[in-house]
Amino acid sequence: MTSEENQTNESSVDTRHGCILYVENVTVSFDGFKALNDLNLYIDDGELRCIIGPNGAGKTTMMDVITGKTRPDEGTVFFGQSMDLTQMTEYEIAHAGIGRKFQKPTVFKNHTVYENLELALHADKDIWTSLLKRLNADQKVMIEGALETIGLVEQKNIRAGLLAHGQTQWLEIGMLLVQDPRLLLIDEPVAGMTHQETEQTAELLSSLAGKHSVVVVEHEMDFIRSIANRVTVLHEGRVLAEGSMEDVQNDPKVVEVYLGS
Repeated sequence: MTSEENQTNESSVDTRHGCILYVENVTVSFDGFKALNDLNLYIDDGELRCIIGPNGAGKTTMMDVITGKTRPDEGTVFFGQSMDLTQMTEYEIAHAGIGRKFQKPTVFKNHTVYENLELALHADKDIWTSLLKRLNADQKVMIEGALETIGLVEQKNIRAGLLAHGQTQWLEIGMLLVQDPRLLLIDEPVAGMTHQETEQTAELLSSLAGKHSVVVVEHEMDFIRSIANRVTVLHEGRVLAEGSMEDVQNDPKVVEVYLGS
């Protein structure tokens, strides 16, 4: 699949069966250690899924596989019905409509909030080409919409390096949103946040579900409880339990290996 084909992400992701991501029988080994061990995971189109589990459970490796950073030893990963992510580059996967936010924000601190969103919109261009390139009407609407969604309209002309920690995290989410992804992978979004920032982040991520599919990896259990409809628990590279938050937190296996520790 070429990058040009991938740019038509909205129309090319076939979700007629209701599922947008299929991770099936995926195994990844590092020096004999199975980071993922016959992992099966299915994400519905438009859902918000929370992924929890102890350190070393395979959460980061799972996201690496989905985004093309790591190739599985075995198994398949499909985006919609027809896109085999194991045969695509990281660049192609991003342009197909999968966005990933790492735990540590990577924003351009010396540029304004607005310029950061502009740079993300032209992610395939260098910084100066991006900032010199005139935005068309649709692109301006996209940026203004992202500013509204992430709650940084009043900060749009402030340098990113001057933002509070929570605002920086929201900006990076905005930088993904201007690329109009169908699937968002969000890694530990509330680490280091104040209580108020955590609540605002919960509202933000909940608001994205529906138009986007959102997968959140997080350790903060109160935060997970505030947003979770469906929770997947990973342990030793495979799914240990899956269901509602109530089901998961009352599962004896989950209490033993994770919640009770």
